[in-house]
Amino acid sequence: MSLPSANRFSTLAKSGEPDHMLRLQLPLPERYTDASDEELESRIAAAKETLGERLFILGHHYQRDEIIQFADARGDSYRLSVLAQERPQAEYIVFCGVHFMAESADILTGEHQQVILPDLNAGCSMADMADIDQVEEAWEQLEQVIDIERLVPITYMNSSAALKAFVGRHGGAVCTSTNARAVLEWAFTQGDKVLFFPDQHLGRNTGVAMGFGLDEMQLWNPRLDLGGLTEAEAKEAKFLLWKGHCSIHQRFSAEQVAEFRAEHPDGLVVIHPEAPHDAIRAADEVGSTDFIIKTVEAAAPGTVIAIGTEIHLVNRLAAEYPDKTVVSLDPLICPCSTMNRIDLPHLTWILEELVAARVPNRISVDHGTAAWARVALQRMLDIT
Repeated sequence: MSLPSANRFSTLAKSGEPDHMLRLQLPLPERYTDASDEELESRIAAAKETLGERLFILGHHYQRDEIIQFADARGDSYRLSVLAQERPQAEYIVFCGVHFMAESADILTGEHQQVILPDLNAGCSMADMADIDQVEEAWEQLEQVIDIERLVPITYMNSSAALKAFVGRHGGAVCTSTNARAVLEWAFTQGDKVLFFPDQHLGRNTGVAMGFGLDEMQLWNPRLDLGGLTEAEAKEAKFLLWKGHCSIHQRFSAEQVAEFRAEHPDGLVVIHPEAPHDAIRAADEVGSTDFIIKTVEAAAPGTVIAIGTEIHLVNRLAAEYPDKTVVSLDPLICPCSTMNRIDLPHLTWILEELVAARVPNRISVDHGTAAWARVALQRMLDIT
């Protein structure tokens, strides 16, 4: 049975479609914004105790430490969604992450479970770089110049539910940074061309690792007719890479690697595959968030490790492995600004609303979209 929703947020319709809702988080009451961290932490602990097993808090690796301390599970976006699915006794899934992550959790969890995002403004700039209208328009344009039956759409997990549903309907699959190669290898058994979105760098880096040349890849700019390509370029490309990127991982470069190595010749450089190709080529190791964590864990004591990923995870690894020196590859430390919106006041507010039998900020994917998104996710699981 659904509980009444609180009205601490507003929704402004951009169109009649549910996928085009603009959600705006309203300011919190002063009893949250003016409270000390110690008071908020005490109130969060009390609310967690009251809610008991009805509550399951998920904390993404990039969250700040004051939030992670209250997470019942921490991990990357897909792993957390699976863990929520495996916790059927939890009525409330509070996802301390960003919007697309909460959508994925809603897709995978049961009808009796409600997924909640503490701050509706916690979006993802990369996911926002490819919206469903742009992707559908790109597909229609490509239909005019290529054999569309040979084009396989692949979307990164860091995308909206609508995009996951799109690839489900069109014979494609979702991928993560861990399994991107396996999914792309599968795609080329289904067709001879891939449309990869929203992150160009993961697509490019994975394609090169598979043996494809950069000359077999074209960048698709959704703001330009036919993505800014000629018909010949669209026809000949093996990879059509959407012009999208992560604002954090985009910052890493080969120059930063060279500077680190000049200071630490025996140091280890580990970078997330969302980084630009020149940085990836210069790194010692490349892999997902979980891969980065395992690499730090396995490194010998005394190793100096430069990591190319979000700073909250880098700092957490430095604290958890004091026998190693763990630093950010980027000297101008820049946290994920949208992930950083989840803070103690918002988490306290959400939990106290739940205690009061109100469910604000519920993230709910419509049944049709969820069904096709599950098709795309299941293909990924079948492949990997």
